[in-house]
Amino acid sequence: MTISEIADAWKEEKRPYVKRSTFAAYMLTLENHLLPYFGDMSELKEPTVQSFVLEKLNSGLSVKTIKDILIVLKMIMKHGVKNKWMEHTEWDIKYPTATTTTGIEVLSIANHKKILNHIKANFSFKALGIYLCLTTGLRIGEICALRWEDIYVPTGTLQVKRTIERIYIIEGEKKHTELIINAPKTPHSIREIPLNAEALSLIKPLMKVVNTGFYVVSNDSKPIEPRTYRIYYKRLLQSLGIPTIKFHGLRHSFATRCIESNCDYKTVSVLLGHSDISTTLNLYVHPNMEQKKRCISKMFKSLGK
Repeated sequence: MTISEIADAWKEEKRPYVKRSTFAAYMLTLENHLLPYFGDMSELKEPTVQSFVLEKLNSGLSVKTIKDILIVLKMIMKHGVKNKWMEHTEWDIKYPTATTTTGIEVLSIANHKKILNHIKANFSFKALGIYLCLTTGLRIGEICALRWEDIYVPTGTLQVKRTIERIYIIEGEKKHTELIINAPKTPHSIREIPLNAEALSLIKPLMKVVNTGFYVVSNDSKPIEPRTYRIYYKRLLQSLGIPTIKFHGLRHSFATRCIESNCDYKTVSVLLGHSDISTTLNLYVHPNMEQKKRCISKMFKSLGK
């Protein structure tokens, strides 16, 4: 059997067990990357896969994206081997040694404060969403899916229960996009986050008049979708004269401020909904020279020096 035929069988087996958004991502990976290259083949030898990787690197894809693509290819191969349609082969894929690392995008403390102060003085429901992202670390899909009923003023907390995203659906020859509301990214992403006193002072009066079933950012029964909210966010930064960073930079900024404030790493990880504390450590914990010097000094003191 060809890889294309095995992939068709794998899709039908996989579909009932994954979220629609995950399945849509698999279909996109198949159509854009795997089937054009491997579709007519009947085996997956290491040199062929290595050539594929090099071609994708040369086209500008990141190593992480290519590794994600290969995860799908391995699942297809595993399905083919299980059904005795092909032989299993091991791959030892080589990637270029990284010479530079791209840092995460973070607002300066001054610009972080500037946005918060502007929103306090110029309230709108859309602006409140930006404020909440900067003070709770919510992802864009999570803030767009947040409802008023998810905010509990007596306890001063909000609960992250769902996320919203637009997915690309491929059904045979038909292709379209669809806005869907799902459970959050991982079970760890379902979380309760405390609100600061200032956020509560903004929200408390609203809770007496809003429809609790409405979405916070739109204050309507229909949510604002992430791509529309990104446009609003960019315009807000431009109006304040702040250099544009990706929307996810708001989450990075929240996490960075927490780490700078010496919050313990495990708490920051839980607030962000990371499934593993190592994700938080790898992204945000980068000791500066002063911290390194203090560490060395403490070590020498322990030696009685």
